[in-house]
Amino acid sequence: MHRNFGLCPNILFKHYPILKAAYHLAMELRQIFNAKISPTKAMGRMNKWYEKVMALGNNNFRSVIKTFKNHAPTILNYFRRRATNASAEAFNSKVKIFRSQMRGVRDRNFFIFRLVKLYA
Repeated sequence: MHRNFGLCPNILFKHYPILKAAYHLAMELRQIFNAKISPTKAMGRMNKWYEKVMALGNNNFRSVIKTFKNHAPTILNYFRRRATNASAEAFNSKVKIFRSQMRGVRDRNFFIFRLVKLYA
């Protein structure tokens, strides 16, 4: 087994330069979200990132741009308060698990009643 995992991406990137470019774009996006900057600066950096993505010409990243532009106010909220919807996602997951345990929902009122009793 190969212990030096640092070489694996280099070999992959050597043969597939588009993957290297996509990887670096993904890391740049990660840096934007990890930086503690104002929403205005974040939007400026995101616009520069959009330009780099368009220059790459990969349709997968273009769909990310469309999603970001459609949800720009919500995304920029993250830079204001560093707030996410993690608690809502966690609750949503609990509801899905509960629904699967009940094997679906036949009586909506009873289902909501049970949810309130369990999680409120």
